[in-house]
Amino acid sequence: MNEERESPSRVRVAVVFGGRNSEHAVSLMGAGSVLEAIDRTKYEVVPIGIARDGRWVLATDNQTYAIESGRLPEVDDSGAALALPSETGSLIALKPGDIPSSLGRVDVVFPVMHGPFGEDGTIQGLLEMAGVRYVGSGVLASAVGMDKAYMKLVLRAAGLPVGPFVVIRDRDWRLDRSRVLKEIEQLGWPVFVKPARAGSSQGISKAHDQESLEAAVEAAREHDPKVLVEAAIVGREIECAVLQSLGDTGPEASLPGEVLVRGEHEFFDFEAKYYPDQMALDAPARIPEAATETLRAMAVRAFEALDCEGLARVDFFYTPSGELIVNEINTMPGFTSLSVAPQLWAVTGLPYADLVDRLIQLALARPAGLR
Repeated sequence: MNEERESPSRVRVAVVFGGRNSEHAVSLMGAGSVLEAIDRTKYEVVPIGIARDGRWVLATDNQTYAIESGRLPEVDDSGAALALPSETGSLIALKPGDIPSSLGRVDVVFPVMHGPFGEDGTIQGLLEMAGVRYVGSGVLASAVGMDKAYMKLVLRAAGLPVGPFVVIRDRDWRLDRSRVLKEIEQLGWPVFVKPARAGSSQGISKAHDQESLEAAVEAAREHDPKVLVEAAIVGREIECAVLQSLGDTGPEASLPGEVLVRGEHEFFDFEAKYYPDQMALDAPARIPEAATETLRAMAVRAFEALDCEGLARVDFFYTPSGELIVNEINTMPGFTSLSVAPQLWAVTGLPYADLVDRLIQLALARPAGLR
């Protein structure tokens, strides 16, 4: 760390990961890839972990970022505690019994975070208050993108096709369950049940009847009291990444890719996404050229509908009749070097290390505050 600080001309990047949610481990896996790929001759890097209890700590050398022997990684909270005071942009180290000491100003934060209290506009709001530039979408786009119910409303208002769905709020499930169940029955069977504000396929179930539906809703409610129930759509899962341009010429879309689930997974669940050899990405997707161009244009429209910045991944269903339906948009998609969005950019001609660099440059180029 001391050697890195001897070069004051380098941009100082804080890579933040972890967090208080069920996607804690996914965040660490992405952060590990970013920390490995980032150009240390160009950037001074400060790795910061957010423990499960919300404490910010300076990452230690023995921090593990990968799944090892089936065990998910967690933030090592033995490092120095940190604070980010409002309107200063400087990191403060807080050691028990010592006077707080400054670690210096951060030029840009790369929040490799997923789920509530990270991807949902909360950390973005904190960084806005501190006047620190950061990678990715702002407060509004992050919040809307995290809440699948509002996301679908915004996408539908922008003229993009989305599948039928029902939102279950906590009060309705507790006090008016029979009405909610009748609404869901109108979607037809099967249905997918998922937490409204979670990702990485956490808490998602496929329900084939009312009995399995109620169990699926309770499973989703373990992650979020607000639940989304979606009609099952028959189609191939095609995904497309979107990236803001450096020259402010508008967002651009990657070549699309098809997600192929291996083994006995009924859908693209957590294990299929993050455990070895459980999925494959066929990119570019083997769909007609006209469908490819339409899908890429729709991905950009979704990005702009939410007023996204930096990057996103838009997921589609491509039906047997050739119809494209938007499933969802992720404002901070899985970001290991083997995750879908980075793989799609690699196929399109932008390698992972260059993608990381471009995201940092995009963050540095945009003004802090309202824009």
